[in-house]
Amino acid sequence: MKRLQVLLLVALSSTLLFGCGKEKEVAEPVVEQVIDDIVVPEVEEEPEEESEEIDEDVPPEAGMVRSRITNEWVTEEVNNTRPITVMIPNTKTAAQYGISQADVLYECNVEGSITRLMALFQDWSNFDRLGNVRSCRDYYVYWSFEWDAFYVHFGGPFYIDEVINRKDTEDIDGLSSSNFWRANDTNNSTDNAYVDTKGLMADINKLGYDLEYRSGYSDEQHYKFAPAGEPNTLDQYSNAITANKVDMSPTYPVTNCYFIYNSETGLYDRFQHLSGEADGPHVDKANGKQLAFKNILIQNTYYEVRDQKGYLAFQCHDTTRDGWFFTNGKGIHVTWKKTSDYGATRYYDDSGNEIELNTGKTMVCIVEDGDSFLVDDEKIGSTN
Repeated sequence: MKRLQVLLLVALSSTLLFGCGKEKEVAEPVVEQVIDDIVVPEVEEEPEEESEEIDEDVPPEAGMVRSRITNEWVTEEVNNTRPITVMIPNTKTAAQYGISQADVLYECNVEGSITRLMALFQDWSNFDRLGNVRSCRDYYVYWSFEWDAFYVHFGGPFYIDEVINRKDTEDIDGLSSSNFWRANDTNNSTDNAYVDTKGLMADINKLGYDLEYRSGYSDEQHYKFAPAGEPNTLDQYSNAITANKVDMSPTYPVTNCYFIYNSETGLYDRFQHLSGEADGPHVDKANGKQLAFKNILIQNTYYEVRDQKGYLAFQCHDTTRDGWFFTNGKGIHVTWKKTSDYGATRYYDDSGNEIELNTGKTMVCIVEDGDSFLVDDEKIGSTN
């Protein structure tokens, strides 16, 4: 404790007094007043709080590793188990359950300018309802191949026969499985088939498929990721464009989907306004979550119309074509290349360097050559 001593100085020195015609200097005394009763407590200084830095190279829990698909932390078991790819309709009669959990989502036109989705799930261990599950188109199988995934579908036109009947194609077909079921929750007799994890496991065991990656896949790096602690901002590219809205409506005229960059989450939120439906967020019926992605990849692709019914064919590999990459509210032109059935699709910047995606989910939009899309209301077209 400290005593507070107050000095009261009254100094009227050199005060002039006038009296009887004479000047006198009177020096006033200095008065010292000591106050002994006031006690001032000592205040201890609080230490400054240190901000806790997260080491991105250290897993949050023991036994976790970086996902080969998203670069997020996952268990070793999940990372070493082959993923599934599921064909999902994208129409106003579709009831989509589980889709928000997809790590990679593909979208491409099918006949009639309707799009179909293929959802890739790395962790599919806990689904009690997944779907709707719809029919196959052969070009999706080739995109599934590059992940060594079990391809889940519900039949398909005869155009799929060649690729589905290959010995190396490991598919799960709802038409030949007793583990799929139909629910009366849509106004369509085809957009109502579902499956769950238990049913998928039963089919995998019955068909004799191996849950572990086949030879050549266990060490395969698919996407190239930027370090989680040093995200790719695209600031290193002088030709990067601002991309707060990526609108795919011109190329998907029925789905009319678009993505809005959310600066708070750093993700692109997905919206769509299907023909005859109101514009709004694209949500998962299982949990009400809106679909959102860290990365968006656009692939301009050569295609042909097969017949009068409008069935399409896309050149999935043995080609080099252009596209775009969007992340963190910016975008750059890229070139994509896929050299074999099982080879990963690679993406390169205009200097020929493989691009680095950011940690998180990825949306892949397949665009027919000659079609365009909009970025912040500016038209972007194919250069092929």
